[in-house]
Amino acid sequence: MKYYSRTSFADIGKKIFLSPSSVRERIKKLEDVGVIRGYSLDVDQNLMGNNLEVFIMLKIFTGKFNTAISEINSYPEIQEAFRITGQQNIHLRVALKNQLHLQQFIDKLIAFGEPTTHLILSELRKDF
Repeated sequence: MKYYSRTSFADIGKKIFLSPSSVRERIKKLEDVGVIRGYSLDVDQNLMGNNLEVFIMLKIFTGKFNTAISEINSYPEIQEAFRITGQQNIHLRVALKNQLHLQQFIDKLIAFGEPTTHLILSELRKDF
């Protein structure tokens, strides 16, 4: 059973047989202890003018990791960023307008390491 950030306490209560006030109280407790860390939006990147989504694996040059991390955090194109194990150090999900925007974005990343780009053709599963 999935519950989204826009589902009312009353609707959740109906599904799990609790009053809206009980649901609100339980959710508040889960937020207070950190089980619920936040709520998010699912933005349609195409409607935002970003018609190209890619995964970029980045192998950071020795000594450039901290600089790369602070710079990467400032790029609005990056939707998700993970530090990973393996040949590459960083895994990015990036939303871009077009191929020229991708080229310009890769040119920024080259200063920090070796990028490998994978075009996202379609999304097969979404868990929220």
